[in-house]
Amino acid sequence: MRANVVTNVTQLTMNALINATVNKGAVVNTDESGVYRRQLKAFAGHDTVNHSAKKYALRMPGNGRLAHINTCESFFSLLKRGVYGAWHHVSRQHLPKYTDEFAFRWNNRRISDGARFVKGIEGAEGKRLTYQQAI
Repeated sequence: MRANVVTNVTQLTMNALINATVNKGAVVNTDESGVYRRQLKAFAGHDTVNHSAKKYALRMPGNGRLAHINTCESFFSLLKRGVYGAWHHVSRQHLPKYTDEFAFRWNNRRISDGARFVKGIEGAEGKRLTYQQAI
């Protein structure tokens, strides 16, 4: 999971973000939002699910791929629950830090708590955080 904070969701911002983070050989699954139109033609495939028609997973005819964004929606749901349930409010300034934390948790959800702890500590190696930087 990669989570990025954007100030506005437009074709321009999403195009830049997707091109910077997604491999061109990937098959991209999205909902039916218009912000994805045209820009995903350069990828190996683009499958969509139509939530407004109550379609949440779809077996693609011809290639048999299963298209869904359930994993992404599950991640976002956990992030929202973390904000609403634990912190109640997250400032715009620190939102990227919270999304990074939740992406780390998501990407390491299948390993033990101890292994996740070690991986987090290893990720901090060589980095220095001072009080002034945290403000």
